[in-house]
Amino acid sequence: MKQGALILTILSVLFLFYMPALAEDSFFSDFDREIPNKPAKEFSSFVGRWHIDKDKNNSVYAVDGRKWEQGLMSEGVVSKARGLYGERYAEFLDNLEAYKYFPLTIFNNVDNFSMGTLSVRFKGVSGRIDQAAGIAFNIKQNGDYLVVRANPLENNLVLFRMKRGKRRSVQWIRNVKTPSKVWHTLKVELKGNRIKGFVNDKLYLDFNFKGRITGKVGLWSKADSYVFFDDFQVQYKNK
Repeated sequence: MKQGALILTILSVLFLFYMPALAEDSFFSDFDREIPNKPAKEFSSFVGRWHIDKDKNNSVYAVDGRKWEQGLMSEGVVSKARGLYGERYAEFLDNLEAYKYFPLTIFNNVDNFSMGTLSVRFKGVSGRIDQAAGIAFNIKQNGDYLVVRANPLENNLVLFRMKRGKRRSVQWIRNVKTPSKVWHTLKVELKGNRIKGFVNDKLYLDFNFKGRITGKVGLWSKADSYVFFDDFQVQYKNK
């Protein structure tokens, strides 16, 4: 009995010791406490128009391309970049200039994501050219990054690599249906160099990336997309 009690005590201490660390490894944003038509507090937008919107009575984060202009940078990008990258912010902005066609907003609370899962719910509202909903990751200080994106207009799931001012498709999966005006779930799972992409909990994309994956994360879109995002979640294992 004494030995059993000792084991239980040790387990309890270990649980209490590790519980705070586990909590710090998970972030969740549902935007319910955000102010409509204002920026999301936990994100810094750099390209395109991003703001809190409404889907009926639910608060959502929206990329709003209804008045899209090619090359539109978000307001206050210098101060946002300085907040994320300090005195080396200029390098990030200089390289990001090449990606003005692609709206990008970065999650402020995670610096280096290399292993775990990223997920978000999305709903394509409108867009004649695109209704792109993507999760960006491996966002480097030089402005390069990776993105897994779905698109209701194209019914596909694509892994893109943004490097040195150019976009290249790394893996392209067809027949991934995500109809407009309907909520869907997009998830990216990273383990080592392996990238998995899920839509509505079904695995579609599986790719072994050459190179180390680490960096900031965020949400991504394209051109005239008007897309709602909700329930953004980060679960990561890096220490």
